[in-house]
Amino acid sequence: MIRTSGRLYCFSPPAMLATFLIEIGLAIYILVRYKMTTLVRLASAILISLAVFQLAEFNVCGTASSTAMFWSRIGYISIALLPPLALHLILTIAKRKTHLLQVMAYATSLLFVFTFGLSSKAFEGHVCAGNYAIFQLVHPVGGIFFAYYYAWISVGIGLSLYFSIKADQRVREALILQVVGYLSFILPTGIVNAINPNTIVGIPSVMCGFAVIYAVILAVGIVPISLDEHFLIRAKRS
Repeated sequence: MIRTSGRLYCFSPPAMLATFLIEIGLAIYILVRYKMTTLVRLASAILISLAVFQLAEFNVCGTASSTAMFWSRIGYISIALLPPLALHLILTIAKRKTHLLQVMAYATSLLFVFTFGLSSKAFEGHVCAGNYAIFQLVHPVGGIFFAYYYAWISVGIGLSLYFSIKADQRVREALILQVVGYLSFILPTGIVNAINPNTIVGIPSVMCGFAVIYAVILAVGIVPISLDEHFLIRAKRS
């Protein structure tokens, strides 16, 4: 968090770059630390997607404006993939087979990937507001995208809680941590929006800024618990 002239710049370009380094560092850590499995692939993909959005924000607000549209597309493509990746992660932790909801999540995400990647009319522009970036999506793309995002987050929370009811201790802990991870960026974003309604226009930027908390929870909590590491340590100590 950077303070300048009495103002807090939580999501300024330097903070965006720092967040990128943390998230990409966590991705590298789990890729090096653990044997490659579906869970490790998904966790690293989530971390890389979060990091790419931060890098995109940094390039939109901290470099030449001539590349801003390109980086806006890259940033939104990366976060469009996060809901299905998280849902896939939940199903993998819970040891469930491919689920219809998983297929639907990936299918809807691809619609946005193609829209952001190929449509010349998806973005109206961008604004760097000091504390966050505002990516201006055309109507009704913006509203549909946010509905898509919050809908799949809600499904992810619901499935995590549902699967945790009859799961063993290891799986239950990982799923509950996933819920905590979701809430770690949803609740702070909601509080910021309530305190300053103007930040609503910068929700992706604000939310992904707080998502660094989830990145840490994922890398040092969900992944090792899901891979039995914490439980093996407990068994040795007992």
